[in-house]
Amino acid sequence: MHFDEVKELVLQKLKKELKPNLYYHNFQHTLDVCESVDRLAEMENIRGEEFVLLQTAALFHDTGFIWRYENNEELACNYARQILGDFNYSPAQTDHICNMIMSTQIPQQPEDIMGMILCDADLDYIGRGDFFITALRLHREWSENSNVKITFKDWYLKQQSFIIQHDFFTPSARELRNEKKAHNLAQVRELLLLLDATANDQLGSLSKTYK
Repeated sequence: MHFDEVKELVLQKLKKELKPNLYYHNFQHTLDVCESVDRLAEMENIRGEEFVLLQTAALFHDTGFIWRYENNEELACNYARQILGDFNYSPAQTDHICNMIMSTQIPQQPEDIMGMILCDADLDYIGRGDFFITALRLHREWSENSNVKITFKDWYLKQQSFIIQHDFFTPSARELRNEKKAHNLAQVRELLLLLDATANDQLGSLSKTYK
């Protein structure tokens, strides 16, 4: 497997062809996931061929956004199948890579420890200090690329529900991110309470104005 060569090719393609209104699923997100995969793989003792397959899955996992916003994982797998043979990946290795990519589709359903690592890396931001700015980027992206529009408050209600239901799969991700994830959830709840209080204050002011 010639990972360094395929990495250079795919990163250049992502940099050139991802749409500028992908404020979250952009080139930097792929780099972030690759970095998180490397960190978690070391902590989970993933080595050799398995590590290269995992790195490759991280590299390809969002390439489908080049062609389509919804259900893009299948397109990422199609692209991987088209080119990985040219870089000395066997059909069986490519199948494993595609299984990992498909496992990142929400709700995540990883089949093995490698898939678990990729899924945890893909949602790493939930337990990081940049959660709120990242969530805002995702909200803006959703608003511009999806037919479903969502208010700021409803977006954070959705984020609250998502965090509550989410569990990191690997012990390493839980160790690294669960404490900050709990803090982020508490802040989301406080934000929603403040939004409600502000809305109630505004309604009160309006009622006084029109008396």
